[in-house]
Amino acid sequence: MPFEDDVCPVGDELLGELYRKSKLGLAGLVATITPSTRAMLALFCYRRSHLHEIGLAIAASCSEEDLMMSGGRLGAALFARSREEGLPAVAAAPHHSTRRTIRLATPLGLAEFGGGARPEPLEAAGALPD
Repeated sequence: MPFEDDVCPVGDELLGELYRKSKLGLAGLVATITPSTRAMLALFCYRRSHLHEIGLAIAASCSEEDLMMSGGRLGAALFARSREEGLPAVAAAPHHSTRRTIRLATPLGLAEFGGGARPEPLEAAGALPD
């Protein structure tokens, strides 16, 4: 079965809460999930790019046996990956902290005129010949 078709092992509400939690609060929430469901959830999240780090964090709380029962060789690899040294600190920051800031464009030249002030029309400033 392709991973795009797998069903999330927890409800939408819990998945949304996991997504919004900081990595520090994730451990407490994950602890309320049964070990077998936790392993399935780790695999489900790890396979999706926007949930990849959450999947690693959840896998770190799973036993190798549970991950292997749920995901076979992928489960074993996820277990090893979740315990590698040199991984970014999963508990250090919220998962959304790496998002790029969106900056809105401003009309060219407004910065030269005090930020938001509108420049005088050229005719009024006497810059155009009559």
